[in-house]
Amino acid sequence: MHQRASAVLVTGASGGIGRAISVAFASRGWYVGVHYFQSKAAAESTRQAVLRAGGTGDLYQADIRQKNDVQLMMDVYRRTARKHNVFVCNAGVGSGELLIRQKEEDWTQVMATNLTGTFHCLCAMAEVLIEQGGGAIIVIGSYAGLHGSPGQAAYATSKAGLIGLIKTAAHEWGPYNVRVNLVLPGWQNTSLAGEAMPGPDGLTDHLLGRSPALSEVAKTVVHLAELSDVSGQIWNCDSREL
Repeated sequence: MHQRASAVLVTGASGGIGRAISVAFASRGWYVGVHYFQSKAAAESTRQAVLRAGGTGDLYQADIRQKNDVQLMMDVYRRTARKHNVFVCNAGVGSGELLIRQKEEDWTQVMATNLTGTFHCLCAMAEVLIEQGGGAIIVIGSYAGLHGSPGQAAYATSKAGLIGLIKTAAHEWGPYNVRVNLVLPGWQNTSLAGEAMPGPDGLTDHLLGRSPALSEVAKTVVHLAELSDVSGQIWNCDSREL
């Protein structure tokens, strides 16, 4: 069993943002639980990056849409990592359809992953942190959750729901020293963004005229996780005005 002083479990760690966050923690010597759903090869690539960065880690598979899957993953993680400082809820799926054309089955899929899946993770993670006397949960949200986005009705709605979820969790778990915050990573050129990723001419609403570097987003997550007196906050990583 791993005896590292600090440990983090990152959901959706096989993708671009999750991988960057995992490596950022690893560069500080952390043990990293690398969660994935179906992309085991990509998750293993993340784990190798974690090892190269100076951390340690293992793979954890779960369908976060299923409560029992999440609980089983958490049971294994608790036995393996031993110490549980931080959890990062990053797993999510995108969507790209105009509201009037939105298919209900696609809407349901996005909600089940981005909102209900995060709910499952939060509940299981909080149980661990409350039991040990505190810790941090960072949820990865989206600017679209505050302002909407054409062609992303399901995605924007699911991310808007995360705002109410993390603020409620912060209220309820604050007395147990569990800190819950939301990070908006801005536009990132990953598979999740896909064709929706704007070019330079599409960033005119950014005061700096550019989207944030992925490495800066990852460092922000690590920094926020280590702040002992911050909870219930929304941290925007780019230069758009909230």
